[in-house]
Amino acid sequence: MHGVMRRPPGAATDETPATSRVMLMLLVVMTGVAPISLYLLVPALPLLAVGFGRDIAIAQMTVSLYMVGIACSQIIMGPLSDRFGRRPVLLAGLGLMVAASVGCIFAQSLPQLIAARFLQALGGASGMVISRAIIRDLYPRERIGAMISLVIAVMMIAQMLSPLTGGLLETAFGWRAIFYVITAFALVTAVAIALALPETRREGSGKSGFRGDVGKLFGSRAFVGYMLCQVLASQIIFAFAGGGPYIVVTQMGRSSAEYGAWFATTAFAYLIGNVFCVRFSPRHSLERLIWFGLALQVAGSLLNFLLSLGGVNQVPSWLFGTQMIVMFANAFVMSNSAAGAISVRPEAAGTASGAMGFLQMGLGSLISQLGAYLGGHFATTLPLTSAILVLSAACVSTMIFIVPRRKVMVSESLIEQAEEEESGML
Repeated sequence: MHGVMRRPPGAATDETPATSRVMLMLLVVMTGVAPISLYLLVPALPLLAVGFGRDIAIAQMTVSLYMVGIACSQIIMGPLSDRFGRRPVLLAGLGLMVAASVGCIFAQSLPQLIAARFLQALGGASGMVISRAIIRDLYPRERIGAMISLVIAVMMIAQMLSPLTGGLLETAFGWRAIFYVITAFALVTAVAIALALPETRREGSGKSGFRGDVGKLFGSRAFVGYMLCQVLASQIIFAFAGGGPYIVVTQMGRSSAEYGAWFATTAFAYLIGNVFCVRFSPRHSLERLIWFGLALQVAGSLLNFLLSLGGVNQVPSWLFGTQMIVMFANAFVMSNSAAGAISVRPEAAGTASGAMGFLQMGLGSLISQLGAYLGGHFATTLPLTSAILVLSAACVSTMIFIVPRRKVMVSESLIEQAEEEESGML
């Protein structure tokens, strides 16, 4: 139901423990267990290649196939949580992650480690997709964007520290120590969910089945528009992350360490954007927050493009300074468009979240490669900033041409609700 909130039986109100700090921390850890585990291993990749006597490109597959596992998990775990409940699917996914993490500890070859990492991501990413569905179960439509932003803001602090933590663990105890920590993290998360997370799935969810839910979701202009807006906005991050290293190191002649420091500024801007989104959400509608983010995102992208056109941003301060504006705005667009997408059919929130996450990660792998090509095969920042401007304009187009107006959405919701109630009576 988009636009009409019907609180499910047993769902949390503002006064229940489900909206407490415990619930927030559960949402944070279940969202962060997969991405944090991804970044913990990154500093150890060169040593993995040396230790197993393989090329660094093969060691890189512990990251690339991990991302494939995250994408696959989104499309599998979301629909399963609609059918069987949030808790059992979460616990099964985290159980798979624990087993796969143990497999990583005892891996005797790089192919074994790569296979175990894929399974680790497949299980761990269940928290990413199901956390959004749980937020939709618990909160009214206008609060979902704020809650997603709050979870992301807290999680990003830990995620930004993950490479440093992984590097310290590898230096002090060896690369296998990273997987001991990941195993313990996943196990503690599973125990916390088993003890403290109530089942939040709506009664009657999953009755229409996966094909029925997918058909109804993709038959809704609101869902398609919000989903595309969120997915396209996320591709700005992938494009810039793919092309940024080549621009800073190759074109500008700076060190990789300097690139890392500059890139951290964009992550910080995204974090601050999520914090501001939480603050503004109680006083503004979801659509207004999306349009604010889109306006600022296009303005930042256009400024970066014009600076590239004039040859001004051939130094990191200009390139990353304007990109910080884009990333600040991106937080508003992504969290609130995600909230809009999973609110179209609350009883299929898991399926909606899974489809959105799958497209985001699947398309992201291609866009990051495109970004690397644009940054590495040209002597100017113009191709990359042009691509970011096109993506920003595409986000605006989805809201203008696909998402129906708010009054139409509410009318459709009321008709759908009446049809469901009538079918229930029959």
